[in-house]
Amino acid sequence: MECCCEHARQNSCSTLALPERRVARSSGEGGSRAVDVLHERCAGLDISKKDAKACVRAPSTKRRGTFTTQTTTWGSTTNAVLALRDHLVAAGATLVVIEATSDYWKPFYYLPAEDLNVILVNARQVKNLPGRKTDVSDAAWPAQLGAHGLVRPSFVPPQPVRELRDLTRARTQMTRERGHTSPPGPGSAPATTSPPAAPRTPRSAPATRISKGPSAWLPSAR
Repeated sequence: MECCCEHARQNSCSTLALPERRVARSSGEGGSRAVDVLHERCAGLDISKKDAKACVRAPSTKRRGTFTTQTTTWGSTTNAVLALRDHLVAAGATLVVIEATSDYWKPFYYLPAEDLNVILVNARQVKNLPGRKTDVSDAAWPAQLGAHGLVRPSFVPPQPVRELRDLTRARTQMTRERGHTSPPGPGSAPATTSPPAAPRTPRSAPATRISKGPSAWLPSAR
């Protein structure tokens, strides 16, 4: 599948045979069984500060029971995120798994969430799950786990709650900044002041030399 947006550049496109028994869990009898596939077309996003890598996992048309992965790289601008959303919609992804990385995940979650089923997962939980192969990329691993339903979505508050939180943070910040310049309240230590300056002494009248003697000095008459 080709990307049709100028904001995206294709990083790698590979056809990997991923048997369903690569991710397995033990049954009650002590053996192991394959995990059922809940989402045949699942996508995983590996988000960084500058860009995001998207891996789309879909059934293979050549071999039954295997899947192909396609990894592309997208920018972090608004137009690039919207183009990524269109790419995932065209790919038929029924689930998009995003790892919570700092605050970089927010535009990639909020913008596509209107048209896609997007979940946010804990990055530590994804990394600690066993069964990952060394050749699986950071974007393909969440896609594979999401396809089998092995990740638990994190709670993301709805938009009214997010707006209320933003207003609360802004009010708290403004209150702190105003507190630095406001006068001290009751019970606070009084501000230290410097002692008053000593009164200035008047200067004495200048002396005038009399021509009668070389060493006679008398105060000048006013």
